[in-house]
Amino acid sequence: MNPRLDALHPYPFTKLRALLESAGPAPDGLAPIDLSIGEPKHAAPACVAQALCDKLAGLSVYPATKGEPALRAAIAQWLARRYSIPAPDADTQVLPVLGSREALFAFAQTVVDASANQPLVVCPNPFYQIYEGAALLAGAQPHYVNADPARNFGCDWQSVPAGVWQRTQLVFVCSPGNPAGNVMSLDDWRALFELSDRHGFAIASDECYSEIYFDEGNAPLGALQAARRLGRDDYKNLVVFSSLSKRSNVPGLRSGFVAGDAALMARFLLYRTYHGSAMSPIVSAASIAAWNDETHVRENRALYREKFAAVVPQLQPVLDVEYPQASFYLWVPVPGPDTAFARDLYARTGVTVLPGSFLAREAHGTNPGQGRIRIALVAPLAQCVEAAGRIAQFARTTL
Repeated sequence: MNPRLDALHPYPFTKLRALLESAGPAPDGLAPIDLSIGEPKHAAPACVAQALCDKLAGLSVYPATKGEPALRAAIAQWLARRYSIPAPDADTQVLPVLGSREALFAFAQTVVDASANQPLVVCPNPFYQIYEGAALLAGAQPHYVNADPARNFGCDWQSVPAGVWQRTQLVFVCSPGNPAGNVMSLDDWRALFELSDRHGFAIASDECYSEIYFDEGNAPLGALQAARRLGRDDYKNLVVFSSLSKRSNVPGLRSGFVAGDAALMARFLLYRTYHGSAMSPIVSAASIAAWNDETHVRENRALYREKFAAVVPQLQPVLDVEYPQASFYLWVPVPGPDTAFARDLYARTGVTVLPGSFLAREAHGTNPGQGRIRIALVAPLAQCVEAAGRIAQFARTTL
């Protein structure tokens, strides 16, 4: 067996299940409400469902690893519209993938040279656990950069020692962030690009929450957009990962893309040719329909805005709750240990949230997720409102 498997940590939701089992059953008379996992619950767009039905003949065709040319073109044009940049080259700079999760993992296997002297993969802390698992199974060690509340939970890249950067082969970033919804600024990107130029590491920018934000006139800055503004027109050492799961409420479709540096993309395509991850023509057709339609995306954002507007005022009198810059999470400080708060909340109210410490690691003397919970506003509006009322009442009894 691969001994690197033994280095993997239990997934946050595995730990959550064990925690809730210790709490016993949810109270009688209260319907359980799960706000722990970031799984979209809004209806999938009709155009996607129709495209799936119309392309069933694609079941008889082996898909190409590189993806359908029409889909690569649709993604390139979407990137151009969304970020006001020239369309990336659909042949060399865009690759459809089976959701951003598998691509993030596979990309680390592509770029990490395990034969190097103690290779490192840098990632934010808290973080999406795929970053850590991808690093470990590629033969690297993760180096965690703790979220800084003074930076709106962003990372201070300049705080990382030079000796760490010298061993770094890959940096994972997530903007808008999970769990805090923070967005990297142009200055943040400038600092990270300068470090990449100096030390030669690749940057993997996870942007799966990029289309969930509050101000229709102020969309979050993207990595390709930042690179263009800074004159990095070839996207050197940069690839971005995006997905239809959150944007279009189709997590079961498993459809996303990777785009950026053509040299990195060529190596990634080579890896994927052997990895066997190719998108079905049926999923490709549905994905083209999704990327070409913005109406359902605007409607999706409106639904999330409505939920935030209903939930945040209920929680603010008892908890220090702030709106995120983007995403559908609330990153909330709680009294006492976050694990005890989540366990007892479930035991007394039937509401499930995720302890923040489950999303982070002890690093540099602290676990930066400790003392917080993540609330995913993915349930229908009425359930979110009901859950917020229960959380607020529970919090009053613990203050």
